[in-house]
Amino acid sequence: MNNNYSADSIQVLKGLEAVRKRPGMYIGDTDDGHGLHHMVYEIVDNSIDEALAGYCKNVTVILHKDGSVSVQDDGRGIPVDQHKGEKMSAAEVIMTQLHAGGKFSQNTYKISGGLHGVGASVVNALSQWMVVTIGRDGNEHIIEFNRGKTVKPLHVSGPSKKTGTKIHFFPDDEIFSEIIFVKKELANRFQELVFLNPGVRVALIDQRAEEITEDIFFDEGGVSSFVKFLAKRKKPLHDEIISIKQDGDEVSMRCAIMWTDSYHESSLFFTNTIPQRDGGTHTMGFRSGLTRAVQNYLKENGSKTQQKVSITGDDVREGVVCVLSVNVVDPKFSSQTKEKLVSSHVRTAVEHAIYAKVSEWFEERPQVAKTIIPRILSAASAREAARKARDMSRKQKTGIDFQVLKKLAGCSEKDPAKCELFLVEGDSAGGSAKQARNRFVQAVLPLRGKILNVEKARFDKMLSSAAITTLISALGTSIGEDFDIDKIKYHKVIIMTDADVDGKHILALLLTFFFRYMKPMIDRGYLYIAQPPLYGIKRQGKFTYVRDEDALNSYILRILSDKEFKQGDYVLTGHELNDYLQDIFNIKKILKNKSPIMQMLLAAKIFDGEKIEQDVHGARLVEYLDSEKWTVQFSEHEWSLEWNDNGVSEVTKFDIKSIGGGDFQHLSKFTNKWSKIWTEDPVKFYDSCLTMGRKGLTIQRYKGLGEMNPEDLSETAMKSYVQVTVDHIDEADKICIDLMGESVEERRIFIEKNAVYAELDS
Repeated sequence: MNNNYSADSIQVLKGLEAVRKRPGMYIGDTDDGHGLHHMVYEIVDNSIDEALAGYCKNVTVILHKDGSVSVQDDGRGIPVDQHKGEKMSAAEVIMTQLHAGGKFSQNTYKISGGLHGVGASVVNALSQWMVVTIGRDGNEHIIEFNRGKTVKPLHVSGPSKKTGTKIHFFPDDEIFSEIIFVKKELANRFQELVFLNPGVRVALIDQRAEEITEDIFFDEGGVSSFVKFLAKRKKPLHDEIISIKQDGDEVSMRCAIMWTDSYHESSLFFTNTIPQRDGGTHTMGFRSGLTRAVQNYLKENGSKTQQKVSITGDDVREGVVCVLSVNVVDPKFSSQTKEKLVSSHVRTAVEHAIYAKVSEWFEERPQVAKTIIPRILSAASAREAARKARDMSRKQKTGIDFQVLKKLAGCSEKDPAKCELFLVEGDSAGGSAKQARNRFVQAVLPLRGKILNVEKARFDKMLSSAAITTLISALGTSIGEDFDIDKIKYHKVIIMTDADVDGKHILALLLTFFFRYMKPMIDRGYLYIAQPPLYGIKRQGKFTYVRDEDALNSYILRILSDKEFKQGDYVLTGHELNDYLQDIFNIKKILKNKSPIMQMLLAAKIFDGEKIEQDVHGARLVEYLDSEKWTVQFSEHEWSLEWNDNGVSEVTKFDIKSIGGGDFQHLSKFTNKWSKIWTEDPVKFYDSCLTMGRKGLTIQRYKGLGEMNPEDLSETAMKSYVQVTVDHIDEADKICIDLMGESVEERRIFIEKNAVYAELDS
């Protein structure tokens, strides 16, 4: 290191160099996909700002085949005239200079989601290339960039009656680890935007697959529709949503509130359509206004018994579903990422509006109030019971903490940032983990007994669960109103359960607990899931661990690459063999969820392509089947196959629409690719290859962590884990309710919809 610290040591980064040097400061993590998707949001937010100003109604986002993205709107179009101060077009100024744009002046954008110039120029800086097309002043204008630098200045490409801006960019692979846009991730954000901007239409077109898809997002109900959307898995306590609208010179707000039968609050907060993960002054105003309104109503209208009950904000908000969206002139945030609003005047405006409207709503609907108030009082009683239980445990010298000391194998390090806590399923695995751990920085807590499903339990019942209270004590954060994330003893808490179905169930229960009661742990990145192996493979004296059956088969396929296999008259070896077997493996996954008869017909190449036609595929089907045993009947929408053998019959019916599509295109592509060596049963060939590949291998299947010795654990599950993140709170909330809630029907629908992705323990 050079110790000479002088003026020569000071580096000045010109233009957009600072963005490329430290991209995470502007768009978030460039490795986990967050920053990549934020690139799209920055451009879409510019179009939404045009909508907020009243000039844009349609936004189209296209995911192109080459991995690039384009965002087009029908707004006014970025200005194209010369900027007097910068001696270049306004469009070039906006796209190449960090703090440039129309949002610094309230004459152009009174309300905006951020700094227009910052967002657009940052995306430009982090793109391998960008093409901006502008419809304005009767012409189409184009300007092109490469890694933030202008390569083709603004020029007119021809006349155009359309207005608006289209930004087409390709993220830079020098900046991003992986350039794969997740359609669902984008769709979730666009769904939010149309709720927050009623009347704006957002189209998401995905051209990356052979089958192009288009999803349209549009809504005119605003935040009330958003609340209905969030609460559709819950049982409302009242039919009419509380809708609050207030417009002011500095602050305007839209809010919708509903009480449900849930034990948990589901509230989302936005400023100028940007979500605040950490809340802020609008959140404080909402909570204070709502609590005061309920407390005042109880004071004026409650019975003497009810008036004696002391209620808190947590009691009032139990089961509440709320969306609060504020539009603020020149909002102030705690950081560049805008995750917390700090504009102090917003709290006052929101609190007054919420208090006035909710008070009025209760006064006008006494019958509805009679349904909601007892629910709030019940929450207060449960909270008081939980407080007494906590107080009792504190007074007992040999209470919960003593039990924790007996079970917890601690570590010598005292700095939480360096400490890890493994939550292990059962005493057997806990014993192995205790021996395997690094005693300096790794602690182990075995969890015994049934883990409570907190989605179905109230707070006081949760505190009666020995496993939950032991966990809370070990973490050191306390719980409920006493929860303090800064007191946590470990900055890595790793859930380590068996790789089987029971282990997955325990994992789901623990994740539900952390999401509902210790979400700041997830927000700070403290929660992880271990990746234990399901198999151990011994080959030529060397031991290898693999996570699941797919990984096991991939391992076997790799060691077959030096073998020769005959398929008909064709000899397969090396990479070609591996490629062929991998393709068959993908076909197996397609066939896995089809009926046995459909598997047979697909393998026989009866169906191929996207469209099923009776003249072609029907004739092929009749020719293939044994006419003495099979009878085929055709109708416009359905084909019926009846098998009859010595009086035993079975009927299979196919919906024609369900036969065509992506799966069948994949199968057709496979059969065409390998037509020279195709057999009617490639899966049988695949299985025979796996059987041969297993020769000479000793394969051990671990039914549980307890079967693994300490050395196995230290080399696998205690070294391999993934971080738990929540990108969309509303989506995570729905999954918790579907899987862990009371509704059997919603759980059935979820399982049927997602069964294709399941990896079942056999």
